[in-house]
Amino acid sequence: MTAGDGQVIRFPAVGKAPARPVLAASVAVFRDGKVLLATRTKPPADRLWSLPGGKVEAGETLEEAALRELEEEVGVTARILGFNRHVEIFGRDAKGEVTHHFVVASFIGEWLSGEPRPGPEAGAVMWADPLSLGGLATTRELGEVLRRAHKLFTGGASV
Repeated sequence: MTAGDGQVIRFPAVGKAPARPVLAASVAVFRDGKVLLATRTKPPADRLWSLPGGKVEAGETLEEAALRELEEEVGVTARILGFNRHVEIFGRDAKGEVTHHFVVASFIGEWLSGEPRPGPEAGAVMWADPLSLGGLATTRELGEVLRRAHKLFTGGASV
């Protein structure tokens, strides 16, 4: 990922604990009753299925970040229907030191165009049943995030 000035931003820095949580955004994109999932290609969740998403850049809204990351990672465009929930992802090393801490604002979206494709940040992509992940290796809270997103998307609660 690059900042607006072209500076490469890496997280977490090797051998250095993060100074503060990193703000990120993701989107549960629905199409024909299915939700778009992708495998991550970088730590801390490499090879795990999750929602497309990534870091928020300075000057962009959470919604803009979620849609930009969706396009960059898997080549899909969508429209945001509403906010789902936030998820905190953090880890510690053997000494108890924080190795990473992300706060992810997760949105609900409706597919508009583009067929999902793998890329540098998405190792594999698929449309999945949001209520039955069939034993996939996923990020920690994905099942709960998808259940709530599906309920909101199908009108079970206001978005």
